[in-house]
Amino acid sequence: MDDARPITPEAIMQLGWGFWGSKTLLSAVELGVFTELGNGPLGLEALTSRLSLHPRSARDFFDALVALGVLARDGSVYANTPETALFLDRNKPTYVGGILEMANKRLYRFWDGLTEALRTGLPQNEAKDGGEDLFGVIYADPVILESFLRGMTGVSLPAAQAMAALFPWNEVKSLVDVGCAQGGATATIALAHPHLAATGFDLAVVQPVFDAYVKEKGLADRVRFAAGDFFAGSLPSADVIIMGHILHDWNLAQKRELLAKAYAALPDGGRLIVYDAIIDDARRQNAFGLLMSLNMLIETNGGFDYTGADCIGWMKEAGFREAVVQPLAGPDSMVIGTK
Repeated sequence: MDDARPITPEAIMQLGWGFWGSKTLLSAVELGVFTELGNGPLGLEALTSRLSLHPRSARDFFDALVALGVLARDGSVYANTPETALFLDRNKPTYVGGILEMANKRLYRFWDGLTEALRTGLPQNEAKDGGEDLFGVIYADPVILESFLRGMTGVSLPAAQAMAALFPWNEVKSLVDVGCAQGGATATIALAHPHLAATGFDLAVVQPVFDAYVKEKGLADRVRFAAGDFFAGSLPSADVIIMGHILHDWNLAQKRELLAKAYAALPDGGRLIVYDAIIDDARRQNAFGLLMSLNMLIETNGGFDYTGADCIGWMKEAGFREAVVQPLAGPDSMVIGTK
């Protein structure tokens, strides 16, 4: 008897209609559903009123979030799940919604141009219509910038926590976090290893947000900010240089340039940690990393994500004598190069 499961289009249809669930979640973040529920469960009418929603579809909206697994419901009373309570309440330091807010405000509409991008190889964001590139848009608006930096902290925290535990920090005394954003990774590692002197390196406009975050974490005495453009000059020196969610933004020549700058800034025996949503070498499993690479097509002129083998090869071309890949959290892995 043949026990094989019947072939159905179910998985294809779920993937094809996946944007429905995605946009429902993004709108919930934009509306502040999870933040509103951060103070406790609310009934249908109260939640509808507090969010200023029209009653026609409010129940369907909230129940869709229940069915999608991001809200809980007891009768007609709604509550956050443990995950959304921790990660989507704007009042918590673990909030990752900043990056989702940007996805909702910008990326969702730009991904409509994926087919054109695949045919032309050109970005589909503001730059398409003669506007500024991705970073020009983000860094020009203080509100967008702070939201982006907070979002990067939320997205980076799981990887930073894993890095703090897995890397032998007892063997080094200093680190520089290149493209540090708000300082999520910098502070996480410094908190876990009090002997470290840490520096966040980013454009000068980032400093107020970085300094406020570091002060909030009680680290102002040993975590400092260094302003600079990593393409315009040399990198600060330290025993360890970190590049997190940085390398994938740039084309191959720029990737190689950044790795060469890191090599030049490190002492003999120093180490470079690159972390991104590293694609598995067989290019079959890390769907997030591959989709992120398509996002780089949408957002940048030449950026792309890469495999661990790719990064190891570039590091060795830059002079690093050895390099290894280590998984971190979720889709992220780190590649550690030793000078």
